[in-house]
Amino acid sequence: MAELIETLRSWVRGLLPLPPAALPGMRVRPEGSTDNGLMIQFFTWESKHPDLSWWQHFEREVPNLAELGVTQVWLPPPNKAMVPKGQGYDAYDLWDLGEFDQKGTVPTRWGSKEQLVSAIATAQAHGIDVLIDAVLNHKLGADRIEKFDAVPVDPDNRLKAVGPAREIEGWTAFDFTGRAGKYSELKWTHEHFTGVDWDQRTKTKGVFLISTPKHKGWSKHVDKEFGNYDYLLGVDIDHRHPAVRKDLLDWAEWVLKTTGAAGFRLDAIKHMDRRFLLDFLKTARAVPGKERMFAVAEYWSANINAIRPYIRAFEGLVTFFDVPLHHNLHDASKAGPDYDLRTIFKNTVVQSRPGDAVTFVDNHDKEIDRQIGQTLESWVYSAFKLQAYALILLRKDGHPCVFYGDLYPNDECYDATVSEGLRELMKVRRKFAYGFQREYPVDKNCIAFVREGDATHDGCAVLISNKANNPDNKTSETTRVRLNVGVKNRGRRYRHFLRGEGTVNVDGAGWGKFPRPSNGVDVWVPAQ
Repeated sequence: MAELIETLRSWVRGLLPLPPAALPGMRVRPEGSTDNGLMIQFFTWESKHPDLSWWQHFEREVPNLAELGVTQVWLPPPNKAMVPKGQGYDAYDLWDLGEFDQKGTVPTRWGSKEQLVSAIATAQAHGIDVLIDAVLNHKLGADRIEKFDAVPVDPDNRLKAVGPAREIEGWTAFDFTGRAGKYSELKWTHEHFTGVDWDQRTKTKGVFLISTPKHKGWSKHVDKEFGNYDYLLGVDIDHRHPAVRKDLLDWAEWVLKTTGAAGFRLDAIKHMDRRFLLDFLKTARAVPGKERMFAVAEYWSANINAIRPYIRAFEGLVTFFDVPLHHNLHDASKAGPDYDLRTIFKNTVVQSRPGDAVTFVDNHDKEIDRQIGQTLESWVYSAFKLQAYALILLRKDGHPCVFYGDLYPNDECYDATVSEGLRELMKVRRKFAYGFQREYPVDKNCIAFVREGDATHDGCAVLISNKANNPDNKTSETTRVRLNVGVKNRGRRYRHFLRGEGTVNVDGAGWGKFPRPSNGVDVWVPAQ
């Protein structure tokens, strides 16, 4: 019966209108600019620099990023972690940005608060906004153990108890003695959380639902995976608690004002109360100057139908990483010529809700999966990576995000050929990828599209292949694709942007015959 009721509710929700698209109401580029917006995730999981803190490294790279057309930077979580080299997703104290002596260090893994503020100011001076990675789901690294009643639940069904309530000892007391009440006086205890994953008394790992009389159980306004996906890891925050809500909403305003950041990347939203997150976004947008604040949410699912209810719930105040497209790109990279490129956008956010989509090829989460050999990893292989980047950078729909690991040398996932090509594609986006878009699904192994340009930017013609149809690299009529680049470009000559060789003449009606690429991506731009 419960399953039938939920099915009916889903059907009714599907009949409700979706909110306005998010991107038109957000700042994605400097005010007054007509150039394309572009985001970069400026870190990998093991990011480090031999001589500088990460914030200093970012500040030094700001001019280069601006030259490549970057208008937004997603930085790693700036908060104090549970260990000195923690990435910040192991969140200990959100109010400590590398200012206080806590958890064995004053600066975070990434640097000091002063360095962060300086780097953001430099970015702003170059027309680049900075996004704070907000880790609001959980805490780790408590200062003390507390005793309280809890119910062990099935990790595969958090609504099913696997034992009676009992007293356990959990790491749930956060005193923040190093900060001594500055910025926030709240000291967290077990009453501010819903669950933990460790009973210190019995040295037992599991999922424990805190069950004192003051607790309300798991939030009902979270993802339904595993029965209820409120709990993810560590000590799970109860976003219904009045003191918790006040502290986190105050932090939203404080961190924007303190750092000069322009918006947020929201971590792990499927595990958090949707009503609280909506209030968080509205609170942040109420900060003076943040009325068009940019925000992007991580809801990790390849199923577009699972994402749609979240798009509806957030009223056009947040965009979503296009995880379904990422999985399609992975499948295409894995299948090679067996993949039908004409289906690459099927069942994606950018196809169904382009105004809500932040498109990406890879990120730090998938990098971790690849390193530890996860069976569910979805890394996009290097042989298809430039085709994938061309699909998100040069098309009109969605807001693309480039990954640091694909652009900068690093020990985890760097490929020099990909980096070189990616830099060129970023330049194409900044200079040429504008205007009306015309589609050419040539065949299973070749697709093309044209951007006609606008009043201030030239256009481009893009051809993408996943099969070497011409191994001898000989051009013939059968290896050319006839594309119309628009009436405004009639009679022009196009040059190959990436290789710098070859030209195509466009006739008086805007048609040109462009060579079909040999398993890769070709970009053609006006030669004059």
